[in-house]
Amino acid sequence: MSLRNVLLDALSKLPGERTFHIHVLVSAPRRYGLYPYASVRHRIYVNDILILLAEQPPNEPVSRVFVSGIHAAVYTIPSTASAILYVSKVDGTGQGASPSPTATLIRALISFYVDPTTRPVPATHLWVHLFARAQNQYLFPNSSEHPRKRVLTDVQLCMWWKRIFSDVARNVGDKLQSVKLHYTLPGYDQLEARQALGGISVANPPRDAAHWNYGHPYSQTDVPLPYISRGGSSSRQNLGQFIPSFDDDPKSRFMDEIACTNEGDLVKSPPRKRARTNDDERKDKEESRPAGELGHVSVDDFWERMSFRQECVAGAVTAFFVGVFSSAPPAPDAPPVPTHLSAQPGQVSHHMIKRLVSSLLTGVEFSNSERAIRGTQILEGSIKGLCDGLASNGPERPSQVATPSDESGRRTPEREAAVAPPPPQTPPRRVVAYSRDDDVTPNPFPEAEPVTSLETYHSHIYGSVLARNSLIGLKDGRTGAEAGLDTARPAEVTILPVRRKPKKR
Repeated sequence: MSLRNVLLDALSKLPGERTFHIHVLVSAPRRYGLYPYASVRHRIYVNDILILLAEQPPNEPVSRVFVSGIHAAVYTIPSTASAILYVSKVDGTGQGASPSPTATLIRALISFYVDPTTRPVPATHLWVHLFARAQNQYLFPNSSEHPRKRVLTDVQLCMWWKRIFSDVARNVGDKLQSVKLHYTLPGYDQLEARQALGGISVANPPRDAAHWNYGHPYSQTDVPLPYISRGGSSSRQNLGQFIPSFDDDPKSRFMDEIACTNEGDLVKSPPRKRARTNDDERKDKEESRPAGELGHVSVDDFWERMSFRQECVAGAVTAFFVGVFSSAPPAPDAPPVPTHLSAQPGQVSHHMIKRLVSSLLTGVEFSNSERAIRGTQILEGSIKGLCDGLASNGPERPSQVATPSDESGRRTPEREAAVAPPPPQTPPRRVVAYSRDDDVTPNPFPEAEPVTSLETYHSHIYGSVLARNSLIGLKDGRTGAEAGLDTARPAEVTILPVRRKPKKR
């Protein structure tokens, strides 16, 4: 099953009666430098994921509105048979029926990549990374102003994500060889973290496949790390081969600061040419050392210093979650893992996803029902229009302003329309990586962008499903079907007789 069909199947089990309309966009794989400071190069491919879910109440065809959204990315490293799922943003508008489908949607997405029977990337080990930081909104601007949106506190958000990981491990653990879940609360030791988030709620401990460990996963040796090959030389390993560099992630910004030194900012004259000696070979080895202090900072020191970062000590509880899901290795007679990933049917250009995310964050808002419905219509029309042939091969170019001319031929420039200032964002990363090429086997030909059409839109991107179930739900966001309850028949209600209190005479 495709990702779209898996998500629709999970949504169809939600309680209540409502129609879900989903748009699932997955970009074609492209090469990406996830480990810019590593001394050894491996080919890495990334697929961007954007999921927008709209909900429509029964008998109201006009009031379709977005209720949930997910922005994520999947990084595939064929040389180590590993893949990394990074969940960047998850958000809801609070304008749908209860219970919210956000938990069901993110749980189904992670399970799709964790389950080896549905995993679309060639990987034996899947790593799921997440940074939990409470905010009013992530994807839907001004949605926190809607009175029905429930914004979780910092502790509630960390507990919510911990429960999501536990549910995924419990549901898919029987199909995997090993499951290890790690979490870290910067500035908290293990006892304080357990007191802050509470114990792990397990309905059936003997069958639970989740094994929580407090701390980072880069010291364990049971599962090979994504960017370090087994049997590789440890002399060239540095911090840049352990910590991946995701976009808009505090770990990446801290890595950039460790790698940047004042000496790299100085302008030096080129050395005078002379005959090459053995000393030059020794200097070449020294120059290939990691940038900055990456070769001197251990992984344990890195995470200890993360506790003092402003993003982690700003008065709110933050958490890093890493799930390691390993399946059985392939059989000896199995075909080799492909080293080059190509575009699959239904995938779109990453420029298209980037354009849609920019429109979502800057072009619409969800402060009330009217604006949310209008924003939903604009974005859904944009997705269909881009698939129908509108240019999506690159960023938009500003249109040229026409200037009128008089009879003499002189042109008078018009006053440009006022442009709203761009929203505040994190400054661009300062990456001081190695000057060598990002790939050990570079491709001199540019990668072709996938071509989309209306057939692609209806067959792979857009889908809808009607959920019509009894109102059986759990407080933790799980549906009755996920908890093993029978939602096909209505719940039995026991009517208790009322004992009237005798009147005093």
